[in-house]
Amino acid sequence: MWTATDPLGRKLPDYEQAGTKKKNKYIAMFYWTWHNPNMVSYGTVGNISQILKENPNAIKEKDNPVWDRGGSNTHFWGEPLFGYYRTTDPYVLRKHAEMLADAGVDVVFFDCTNAPFLWDESYNALMKTWDQARKDGVKVPKISFLLPFGPSDASYDMIKRLYNDVYKVRKYQNLWFTWQGKPMLMGYNDNIPTNNAEDREMKNFFTFRPGQADYVNGPSNNTQWGWLEIYPQNKYAYNEEVAVGVAQNTCASNYYHASAFNIPGTLGRSYTGKNKSWDTRPDSYLYGANFQEQWDRGIQLDPYLIFVTGWNEYIAGKWDTGWQGDPFSFVDQFDWEHSRDIEPNNEWWDADGNYRGDTYYYQLIQNVRKFKGMTQREYASETKTIKLDSMAAWTDVKPDFRHYKGNAIKRAHAGHADKYYNSSLGRNDIVDAKIARDAEYIYFYVETASAMTSPQDENWMMLFIDIDRNKSTGWEGYDYVVNYETPDASTGTVSKNVGGKCEWDKAGDFDYVVKGNKMAIRMKRSVLGIKDKIDLEFKWVDNMPKNTESGKPEYNASQFYTCGDAAPGARFNFIYTVK
Repeated sequence: MWTATDPLGRKLPDYEQAGTKKKNKYIAMFYWTWHNPNMVSYGTVGNISQILKENPNAIKEKDNPVWDRGGSNTHFWGEPLFGYYRTTDPYVLRKHAEMLADAGVDVVFFDCTNAPFLWDESYNALMKTWDQARKDGVKVPKISFLLPFGPSDASYDMIKRLYNDVYKVRKYQNLWFTWQGKPMLMGYNDNIPTNNAEDREMKNFFTFRPGQADYVNGPSNNTQWGWLEIYPQNKYAYNEEVAVGVAQNTCASNYYHASAFNIPGTLGRSYTGKNKSWDTRPDSYLYGANFQEQWDRGIQLDPYLIFVTGWNEYIAGKWDTGWQGDPFSFVDQFDWEHSRDIEPNNEWWDADGNYRGDTYYYQLIQNVRKFKGMTQREYASETKTIKLDSMAAWTDVKPDFRHYKGNAIKRAHAGHADKYYNSSLGRNDIVDAKIARDAEYIYFYVETASAMTSPQDENWMMLFIDIDRNKSTGWEGYDYVVNYETPDASTGTVSKNVGGKCEWDKAGDFDYVVKGNKMAIRMKRSVLGIKDKIDLEFKWVDNMPKNTESGKPEYNASQFYTCGDAAPGARFNFIYTVK
């Protein structure tokens, strides 16, 4: 089992805290596939938070030229970590597959509530990428669609298109989400005719759960599911489902029905409904008071499925009429506080250059573990002396820290507007790791999908070690790093952290052997300060470039998402404990 500590010092719960894995508990995530050619072809990207930081009066000036996007009213509330991407970019789609799988998400529902758009190009690209990720060992979420909030001819046409283009032809059937024994759509079937065999067949093919659009009214019948509500949320379909949201674009002046997010008093990230108040701490948007209150309610109700809003919407149109905004409205997203995306962003940093844009990702995981429970992790096998050049000696060493293959990929794809993204960092694809020890030495093993590149390559096969499992010591908790300095042909350097900053001094040496796609390292326990008990966290990283900008730390935690490969990914660490 992996662990992580978020930028606020909150450690993920372990088995003892989360409890035994429960049966029939599911997490659904609202997911946006609309970042595709139908939505991205305009002049320049607009970032509301950046615009208002530079031009604070523009919020009162609907015709201010800073709002001109050159052919679109679309604006981002902030920049996603992977840039202003399209949801046809295989690099981003693969990252999403792994991150959502690692979070314990079981199904994503694509936002197709705006008829007639199904965003076909995106869902086809996603299914192709996620199917390959599944083959590479990723437990990818299943997929489904959230259709318009009400029966209509347009909704019927969308269901028919999905049936004919995806379900009838069994396209990527292993990715379908099923409920009550049938593929599920979150939509209305009222307008599906029953006077011909084809429509009757289509209507009977799915389990339908109509979506309730409103935030406060609750279910109007016992088949509906919710997608976003104010606290305290309702149970849907006899406690099948409960909605949990990051924030809600509503306010008391609108009787808690949907409104623009740029209206004063909307229920942002720092709001709590129990006391009808806002967290007033500095940077309160980071702490997720709204999200946590909603999770607490969802866990208390204990449904079969919790529907989370949401992952990666990020954009909102600027509407000059309607939705109560003055003099214009940003409805579903607005700024750092008034937004509801969990996917990490590239905007939240502290004054020392430490990354904080992924706090909601780990808050999600904390609560998923509490809701679903966990399996107990495996502890270290018995002591064993490893002959350094014998890779076969590792066969019976446990735990076996497996990781996904196929994710050290390159990127070359257009984004929104005039953006284009290139990355050639993908190099060594890390797929396995182990640790062994005896009275004098500790040994590390790592395996890649194909033969390792030269040890003289820059940023080659670094091993980060948190020796005391304490984030408050070391850089991002890491007290030592192996291969911070380029190794020689058979020996390398272990570097020790200095003062908690991203600075390192030599702590000692190690011996190593590379044979094809396998490497073994041997170092004295004393180099890491190990005397008796071993309880550490570790992470392998390949091709994480050093930052050379003056005054900035050499590394930041966002690179664990974007470097060549990290095992495990993101902020996760493997845990090695000798009982």
